[in-house]
Amino acid sequence: MKTKLFLAVATAVLLSSNPFTPSAFAGDATTELKAMVEKIRADLADGKKNKNDVADDLKQFDVLLAEHQGEKTDAVANIVYMKAMLYDQVFHDQAKASELVKQLKIDFQGTEFVAALEKREAAQMAAQKMQAALTVGAKFPDFNEKDVAGKPLSIASYKGKVVLVDFWATWCGPCRAELPNVIATYKKYHDQGFEIIGVSLDQDQAKLTGFTKSMNMTWPQFFDGQGWQNKLAVNYGIESIPATYLLDGNGKIIGRDLRGDELTQAVAKALGE
Repeated sequence: MKTKLFLAVATAVLLSSNPFTPSAFAGDATTELKAMVEKIRADLADGKKNKNDVADDLKQFDVLLAEHQGEKTDAVANIVYMKAMLYDQVFHDQAKASELVKQLKIDFQGTEFVAALEKREAAQMAAQKMQAALTVGAKFPDFNEKDVAGKPLSIASYKGKVVLVDFWATWCGPCRAELPNVIATYKKYHDQGFEIIGVSLDQDQAKLTGFTKSMNMTWPQFFDGQGWQNKLAVNYGIESIPATYLLDGNGKIIGRDLRGDELTQAVAKALGE
């Protein structure tokens, strides 16, 4: 839910961690913003979700910005951003949110905050563009990496095979729920030409390898320890997992996000059964 997303980012602010940059912002503006965000979190948790319910909170944004008028800092930019997020994610007023972000980029141009914001937006646009291109019938863009065992890993190396590219993580509940079916399908059709390439969004390699071994997941895994910033996940615009792509022997996408019997049947069909 949008409100939960706002609360998650608000928590990041309370922990002195900006949504875009790893360092905390110094200064009174940050301290004051934390106090205000804590108040908003409490109001949202109490079920206050419309503008009238949090009118005083909204006014406080303007009061705080007035106090720091003329300060072109990351900390003050963060105040504007949090106000925009409140409009976007809680009030569902995208027009007002866009207006605030647009003005933020103008007023705080040259700050690290705006640079990070623009970088993030560019990454999101690239991800959306890539996802739009990964349609059934399209060629899945290849990669050349190494798996956790240090062996070469690419789509081309499986030419002539039916391949499932599986973006997942050991901490992902839906991924683990689907695993029994994936494992069963692999066992049933592997000898007939079915392969799987796992792309793990885990950050602990020992945990990953221990889990795959315990589950008898013998197919290769790409792992770089970067979590959601996993190189391949970013390149392919992955924003939620599990995300899977079933490819034919020429690397063409013949199915996306197939679950349960749909996956088993698609693999059988692709193998000519």
